[in-house]
Amino acid sequence: MKTQFDKVYTLKNPNSLISSIEEHKIDVILLDMNFKAGINSGNEGLFWLKKIQKYDADIVVILITAYGDVELAVRAVKEGAFDFVLKPWDNNKLLSTLHAAMQLRKSKIETASLKKTTHILKKQLQSTPQALIGQSDAMQKVMKMVKKVAATEANIFIIGENGTGKELVAQEIHKYSKRKDEIMLSVDMGAISESLFESELFGYTKGAFTDAKETRSGKFESAHKGSLFLDEIGNLSLSLQAKILVALQSRTITKLGSNTPIPIDIRLISATNKDIGSMIDNGLFREDLLYRINTITIELPPLRERGNDIVLLAEFYLNKYAQKYDKPGLKITQKAIQKLQAYSWPGNVRELQHCMEKAAILADDKILDEDSFSLNDKSQIKASELPNKTIEEMEKEMILASIKKENGNMSSVAKSLGITRQTLYNKLKRYEI
Repeated sequence: MKTQFDKVYTLKNPNSLISSIEEHKIDVILLDMNFKAGINSGNEGLFWLKKIQKYDADIVVILITAYGDVELAVRAVKEGAFDFVLKPWDNNKLLSTLHAAMQLRKSKIETASLKKTTHILKKQLQSTPQALIGQSDAMQKVMKMVKKVAATEANIFIIGENGTGKELVAQEIHKYSKRKDEIMLSVDMGAISESLFESELFGYTKGAFTDAKETRSGKFESAHKGSLFLDEIGNLSLSLQAKILVALQSRTITKLGSNTPIPIDIRLISATNKDIGSMIDNGLFREDLLYRINTITIELPPLRERGNDIVLLAEFYLNKYAQKYDKPGLKITQKAIQKLQAYSWPGNVRELQHCMEKAAILADDKILDEDSFSLNDKSQIKASELPNKTIEEMEKEMILASIKKENGNMSSVAKSLGITRQTLYNKLKRYEI
């Protein structure tokens, strides 16, 4: 005979019920409503039902009662019992009721686990230290913008090179928003394949496809009442852009395998390192989607344009990893600082962070000199090779040269310089070109 349940425990006396629950971690209890001979009030069952609920409200209780006590059993269900079984019972019906009770118990455990995980995530998000570090004019402008827009419900579009800290800005916006007590979910749009896009973003119902063994919520539904950060949105194909647009316009999503729309309430924050303006010109990005996601645009400057922020960030990450790897008191020499400032940091803040972690790991002394930091030698320029011009003068000359080369096509100019069109226009205004 096939075993229906892993373990079954029986008790003759309910007085040891709570201690047995504690010892064996019981999921479902089949509880008689009467124990003492000659007493058929059912009050004993109600008494122990309340005891069980007080100990663990998620334990599922099924009552056994005589036909004449159906009204009492119904009252017990109203007070929290899962169901009741009439004497004499049908074995198949009893097993069916017990299996249903087990499914409910599993669902309660999963829900409790999800609530606990969500609570932990929220606490971690709330306890996140100041994420944006910088005293440069460019970063002060970004920080001021973050504080200003965070309190609104406006959709935010963050643009900038890889490694500039777009997700950190998104976290700051969420932290200062009205949704700060809810969760913020991040999705790397470039890492989701077309075949998994809808199931990941919108969720699916049980049986929607071969491996859909249970109903799952997508990122949009999971972020309900909170913030949703769609990173690298410029990597989406036109067909996937259309699906995102429909969800944003209708403020609803529909799970795979379902026809029922689910309302969503999210604060949308998007980001990309691509030149969206150029992509629109080339038919690679939907202009109507851009209007939906960029109520406010925040442009992050590359690290090479942030001056002394390089030193601030280097010291911040060095202290962080010195603590992590138990190497307190690490210091950077002046020559090492000069080396760090002279480097172009193509990988931006992310590259600087990795550089500091590597230096902390390999440090044999507390003082780190220029040889302690491994940088891309190809980006280094010897002092004798430097022209007698300021960075601003050299940058202006490069822009003018590129404009001439590209015959005034600003999209091509921005692409050749490796910057966005908005950055290019800002520099044109700055240099009065």
